[in-house]
Amino acid sequence: MADTQAGRSPSPPPQPPVAQTPGPRAAQFQKLFGDALNHTIRTCSYSKFSACFPTPAKYASQTLNSIWQQITTKVEASAKKEFDDIMVERDVVAGLNELERLVAEARSRKERGVEAGEPPHTLPPERLYLAHLAPYLLRTEAELEGELKRLQFENEELVEGVQGQKEEAEKLVGGLEAFIADLERANEIMSNEVDGSGVRREVVDIEQELRAAGREAKL
Repeated sequence: MADTQAGRSPSPPPQPPVAQTPGPRAAQFQKLFGDALNHTIRTCSYSKFSACFPTPAKYASQTLNSIWQQITTKVEASAKKEFDDIMVERDVVAGLNELERLVAEARSRKERGVEAGEPPHTLPPERLYLAHLAPYLLRTEAELEGELKRLQFENEELVEGVQGQKEEAEKLVGGLEAFIADLERANEIMSNEVDGSGVRREVVDIEQELRAAGREAKL
């Protein structure tokens, strides 16, 4: 019985649980999201926000500033919560930590020149599963990074669009103000002309001619 047990392959020791503390890849991934979100929030500054609402910014700047702060705070909190929910739902930290371990282990074996790994029948189910899962984790990480970059690009385009609309609105307002100024100048000129003595004399002469013509017609 003892000989039989000695001839069997030794069972591998149980693997330690994957740490939930973010490793290098998980930390870098979280940092990437944080940097992208902070850049987006900074891009939507109060000066740019208030420029889109010149009238409230002039007459109710404190209220408009409060609204801007509420919007940016809510957007930031909502984005962080959604990101954290995805991280927990997909168990991203544990997956990236395990991926980190597998990559380090493979690199170490390559440096030692070890071609053959442990016999597959000696590996625990968890390691076999994660070995098949590693390509998916890499692909998922790349997809999430691509999605973050896409969202950052869309946010920048949105800010540029708002800025373009602001400039267009400023041009329209400027044209309208110039038109109103021209009307006011024309009205002032017309008022001066009507109030001038030359026009009044012409009106009196015409009135006298009309009365004389009326008397002649009666005769």
